Amino acid sequence: MIVQTLEGRRAFIRDNTRLLPTPHAPELLLHLADEVTPLWRLTEEALEEIGLPPPFWAFAWAGGQALARYVLDHPEIVRGKHVIDFATGSGIVAVAAMKAGAASVLAADIDVFCEAAVAMNAAANGVEIGFTDQNLLDAPPPAADVLLAGDICYEGPMAKAVMAWLAEGRAAGAAVLVGDPGRTYFPKEGLVKLAEYQVPTTRELEDLAVKRTSVWTLP
Repeated sequence: MIVQTLEGRRAFIRDNTRLLPTPHAPELLLHLADEVTPLWRLTEEALEEIGLPPPFWAFAWAGGQALARYVLDHPEIVRGKHVIDFATGSGIVAVAAMKAGAASVLAADIDVFCEAAVAMNAAANGVEIGFTDQNLLDAPPPAADVLLAGDICYEGPMAKAVMAWLAEGRAAGAAVLVGDPGRTYFPKEGLVKLAEYQVPTTRELEDLAVKRTSVWTLP
């Protein structure tokens, strides 16, 4: 099965996920997979490429759940504003921002499946979300009022690049919020903690079934 078209990828997602409430933000519905490894293998087979990153778009990762919860509980952060959700994955944070009243949200991710996942999850929640597959790190952050990013500190070089990019956006006037469950490469200083949650996840994704996860801002 080769998923060369957007519709093909939508069909792949429909066949391999279920529409479910998000554990830490149950008012949001997402197309979620039950298991990581089988879907990972199917994705590699479908794209005829081995060694791909995990299918982030099919799971509710802890950082994204925490950030979505925070945005839903503090809608004034995004209400009436133009928002960018960096490394959007499933689009959970982007959906939360639109549900909280954002004027617009641009979801960004270089994974080819994310465009389909975001569109399907947006439709399931009755919102519209823009999407780009461009690597936004190749240029200064586009004009936006708010930059959101969840689960971005898996790898050292990537974490450093993303945090520098977010700092550039903050310097240009955007508010910056980051959701992270204490990844190894999350910076230890330079941010202010806004909230901390106990986020349900799965041992397939994390080392614990419930992850202590925080939302941070760049001052």
